[in-house]
Amino acid sequence: MKIINEKGKLFGLINIVDFLVLLAVLAVVGGLGWKLLGPKVVETVSPTVTMTSQMRVRGVSPVVYNDLMENTQVGKHLVSGNEYVDAVITDMWIDDYEIQIQCADGRIVSAVDPVKKDVVFMIEAPVRKDTPAPKIGTQEVRMGRTFILKTNDFETNANIELVVMGE
Repeated sequence: MKIINEKGKLFGLINIVDFLVLLAVLAVVGGLGWKLLGPKVVETVSPTVTMTSQMRVRGVSPVVYNDLMENTQVGKHLVSGNEYVDAVITDMWIDDYEIQIQCADGRIVSAVDPVKKDVVFMIEAPVRKDTPAPKIGTQEVRMGRTFILKTNDFETNANIELVVMGE
């Protein structure tokens, strides 16, 4: 038996053009089905938990931290690219900015900067429970990394100090 016979039918059953059209329709239907049902399947297979992250912006000038206190970022969603992501700033506070200075005798000591401050943010985001690389938007969230902290009216680089995966 030939794969395509003299009438142009595949295995003698269906025209090759009709087969390609049928294959394209099945691909579109499958893609739509995955788009609609895929997130539910992933959620069933791997439930989400809340990830809490503490991020510190070091050495912020008085102009910036005064503006942040007046126009709080608490309750705002983070932005990745030009879209909001499912991560929210839940708390924000000011800490002293400590620097290390060298004394006249050569010792290095910590001192509080009289002008600059640290701004600390607490952020909550849902992540898959079993993920090996938790992310907010496209950025991985791991203690010790730098994170671009961005809302609709504020953007800066922050250091990730704490990551807790909740139950």
